[in-house]
Amino acid sequence: MAVAVSRDLTVQVLEDVNAAKLTDRQQALRTAIQRGEPKCLGVSQVMLGLMVMSYSIPLHFTEITEVVRLGVPWWSGLTFITAGVVAIILDKNCTMKILWVCLIVSVVSTGLSVIAVIIYSVDMDKNPEVPCIKTMYDQCNEDHYASRVSRGVKSSLLLFTLAQTVISAVLCFLLFKQRRSFGQYSSLNPATPSSPTTLIPPDMD
Repeated sequence: MAVAVSRDLTVQVLEDVNAAKLTDRQQALRTAIQRGEPKCLGVSQVMLGLMVMSYSIPLHFTEITEVVRLGVPWWSGLTFITAGVVAIILDKNCTMKILWVCLIVSVVSTGLSVIAVIIYSVDMDKNPEVPCIKTMYDQCNEDHYASRVSRGVKSSLLLFTLAQTVISAVLCFLLFKQRRSFGQYSSLNPATPSSPTTLIPPDMD
């Protein structure tokens, strides 16, 4: 804070140059983060999480496999939703603390997405489609249709999870890049620039 004292003992508080520079850097970081559109990525993650959880409901009425036993669609969907909500919050409230939280949640989401993709792939490989056995009504048996529905649902969940993996990885890259560029600043919110203030001493007469 710079202070100037005039001949009549009037004290004038000048604008802090360092504070002004910090404000500019904070605003630059805020602009850089919003340029990455975390809100759009966050909304996409929330939608994918809801779709994964809703699409997995038919699996509970077909053959119970490892995907259902491990609850993969539920914990992966909740992770996607959480990561998306944090990304939306980051877009509205740019602070270094929220950036850190968003980065950590995005890394966890990416890792769990990869694990979920592996589980889906292994499950589909271990549970192939049951061959069609004609019944007396010239139709396939129920196991055949149940396995077809199960594999179709799992294929959709696999695609959604792959999309989530890409989105989380992109968000991680953007946040890590911005954290390295502006990591020395504890707050991203532009502070109110200090304006020159004049302090007049009291009249001693």
